[in-house]
This record gives sequence, structure tokens and C-alpha cells, in this order.
Amino acid sequence: MTGENRKLQEIAEQYAAAWSSGDPDAVVSFYALDGQICINRGDDLIGRDAVRDMAAGFCAEFPDLKLTCDFVRRAGDHAIFAWTLEGHHVETRNYVKVGGWEEWELNEDLKVKSSLGWFDAVDYARQIAGDG
Repeated sequence: MTGENRKLQEIAEQYAAAWSSGDPDAVVSFYALDGQICINRGDDLIGRDAVRDMAAGFCAEFPDLKLTCDFVRRAGDHAIFAWTLEGHHVETRNYVKVGGWEEWELNEDLKVKSSLGWFDAVDYARQIAGDG
């Protein structure tokens, strides 16, 4: 593994740990000041405040949220961060385990400028509801 790839692997593992900490500020620290995220073709969440609000929502929904880095791959200033989310939903108390990924565009400091996030929203909702 090259030095650059090793550094990205460390960042990906730290990003997963930030999510697992339940601290939205820790999550947003991995984003550029003008960073943005779009999840499952939803609205573009632009800027650190919007990213923080999104992270806070997930952390509130899953107080015991654990995010695992499954793998990360890089090509120039683009990367794929594959993850698994696990936790108990705050309202239903149902255990949820869902995988997904983020397609990152990185700046020169390896901060996320843009992220396109993907996960199976139907399966996610089914698990929250406890169906099947």
C-alpha cells in the first residue's frame, strides 16, 4: 500500500470512528468548509452546518450507532468509502444493519469536497419497522 493510500485508509477508519462517537462535529471535521453531501439522490446538503445537521439526525436516530469501514479505494482526488451501519433505532428499538458507500471528491488536504452517499433505503425502512 502506498503512503497516500495508507493515509486515506487511516482517514476512512477515523471517519467511521467519528460516526460511531455520536458527535456530529467529529463527522463534519472530515469535510471541507464548503463540503457537501447528497444521499440517495436527495437534496444536496451544502456546507458544514448542513452536513452537521444530517449527521446529528443519524446520531439521534441511532444512539448506539456503529459505523464500520468495509474498504476504501482511491483514484486521484476521488475515493469510494464503503461502510456498514449498525444500531438500534431510537423509537422502534429495532436493530438495523445496512451497508452503503460514499463517493468522495477530495481536496488537496484530503477533506471531502463532495460526497454522493448510497444505501438501500427500502431495506433500511423495513428494518426500522421490524418487518421481516
